[in-house]
Parts: sequence; C-alpha cells; structure tokens
Amino acid sequence: MLLTYVDESYDNDRYWMVALLVAERHLRPLHHALDSVVAKAADSYPVDRHAELHGHALVQAKDDWQRMGNKGGNMIRARIGVYGDAMKAIGSHDVQVIVRGIDVRAYRSQQADAGSCPPPHQVVLRQLLEQICDHVQVRDELALVIADEIDGADDHRRHFRDYQTAGTGGSISSTLPRLVDTIHFAPSKASRLLQAADLIAYLHRRLVSGQDGDPRARRANETLWSFVAPRVIHQHCWVPAPPRA
Repeated sequence: MLLTYVDESYDNDRYWMVALLVAERHLRPLHHALDSVVAKAADSYPVDRHAELHGHALVQAKDDWQRMGNKGGNMIRARIGVYGDAMKAIGSHDVQVIVRGIDVRAYRSQQADAGSCPPPHQVVLRQLLEQICDHVQVRDELALVIADEIDGADDHRRHFRDYQTAGTGGSISSTLPRLVDTIHFAPSKASRLLQAADLIAYLHRRLVSGQDGDPRARRANETLWSFVAPRVIHQHCWVPAPPRA
C-alpha cells in the first residue's frame, strides 16, 4: 500500500496541490531522515529539535524558525541550507510526487458565467485523487490519502464518499477504486511526511509564480527543486476554457 500525503499552496493566480506517495517500507526511513535534518539544525542554531519543517516559515523565518531570522545573509543561507537538506532527504527515498493545479482567474471567470461552482480547492483535490488512483492502479497497489487538516474536512470526506459511490464526474468519471477508506486529515505539526508535502508544494508555487525577482533567489529555488524533480511523475495546471460567446 502507498501512503499518500497531500498539501496545498496557492496565490491569486493558481491553486496547487501536491501528493507525496510513499511505500510502507520507506515511511520510517524518510521520517527519520527528516528528523535528522531538524536535529542537525538544532545542533548549530537556536531551533527546537521538534521544529516543524514548513516552507513559508523556513523561508520567512517565522514560527519555529523565527529565532533564525536576521537582516544579514548568514541566517538566510542557513535556513535555505535546512530546506535543501530536507529536499535532499525526500529525493533520496523511493517516493513519487504528483502536482495538480488550477488557473484561479480563468476558473473564476468561468464561474461568473456558469453560476455556482465548487471552490478551487475541491476541484483540484478531485483531479488529484483521480491522478493518484490512476498511478496506483498501474502499480497494482492501493493508496490511503492523508491530508493537512483544513476547515471543511467533513465536507471533503463526504465528497470523497460520493466519488466512491457515484463517480467523480466529467468525461472520464472514476469511483477511485484504488483509494481505500476515507481522506484522513492530520495536523502537519505532528507528521514529518505532511511536512515533506508542504515543502514541495510551497517551493513549486514560488518557482512557477515567478515571484522571486532576484536571480540569486531563483537559482537557489531551482537548486532546491532539482533534488526532488526526478521524483515528479505528473505535473499539470488546468486552465478552464473561456465561456462560449
């Protein structure tokens, strides 16, 4: 069975979700590797050994990484070094990464003409679940989905149950036969594997958004992404067609 960890990252233009698929035998090794990344940081910097590996917090020196914040370059490089160690740890294990997104502006334009439509999170999650199911079906595996806890978790569990009974809809509807049980929601603070999904999702969004105008920051992000790029098996952003005149 594959354990599938899901997290999201978004801005005004695109809503992205990432699934990190991990075989059972690799769960504990990857967990321990990420623990070691934080332990290494704690040996050198004012960081708790249980600090959460969170993309935004690492880059911006927030929350558990706040004490590594200053206006000089040394701490910035140190935090990026921690990010890099974590991405290397993820990429060095036998995992797969699926990335799905939606063009939010195009979708909202379509919504304005089509009336009430599901929110972007629901749409991307449905497409992500379909892609996860397709992948594990090819491998003749089953998958359990674990997502970062969010508001409306009960609604997402209900949608998941509806998909399993009536299908996901669209031109190629799926009852998600390879996804077992329900969607389980957990706090990322308690799960190194959810933290891994967050690191990937946050970095991916920063790269594709082009928000880092500084060439040095761009190169640093590209280097971080290179550690997991070979593990990406699917990457797609849906751009809804404009409404017909």
